[in-house]
Amino acid sequence: MLSPTIILIFCLLAFAAIHSMLASLRFKRIIRKALGSRVDSLYMPVYNIIALITLAPLVYLLYRNPGEILYVVPSPWFWFMAGGQVIAALVAPRALLDAPHRFRLHSQLSEPYTADASRLDIRGIYRWVRDPFLLSGLVIMWLTPFMTVNLLVIYILATIYLVLGSLHWESRLVAQFGDEYREYRQKVHRIIPRLKKYDGQ
Repeated sequence: MLSPTIILIFCLLAFAAIHSMLASLRFKRIIRKALGSRVDSLYMPVYNIIALITLAPLVYLLYRNPGEILYVVPSPWFWFMAGGQVIAALVAPRALLDAPHRFRLHSQLSEPYTADASRLDIRGIYRWVRDPFLLSGLVIMWLTPFMTVNLLVIYILATIYLVLGSLHWESRLVAQFGDEYREYRQKVHRIIPRLKKYDGQ
């Protein structure tokens, strides 16, 4: 019989495989070719719904089989860490609002400097950090004020997946925005926020 830890790892790998396939440009090209331009406004909502559905079994199994407790952070630090998680959870929707053009299907599939390609247009949270999704994900995980064996295993594997996904996403942004993104990448760190906001100079 498989151990709960192995089952959890399998669930995470299955989620990562599905999530990566749906995020790939090749899959998006196939979908857009099959369904046409009407898919542009639907892809992101459907993509997020599928992500939640495929992540749900992992969360449920982790809740049922957390494993041995490694530590619990005492108060008041428990609440400081939990507060940090709440703040980090607000970063992802903020990042979507600050750069919606990065996630439009037709823009992602276009070549740099073409009529369909949009400008990089750095604003909001992206003036301080290049990948707010990676930053928020790491903060939410590693500020968890308690830790169990299975949670630690999942967090380590999820961190690897998030970092690799961030590298892949950056290569996509370079393909989408060309030299404009390369210049921005030299001045703003991937996950360590700047003390002074980026102004394009």
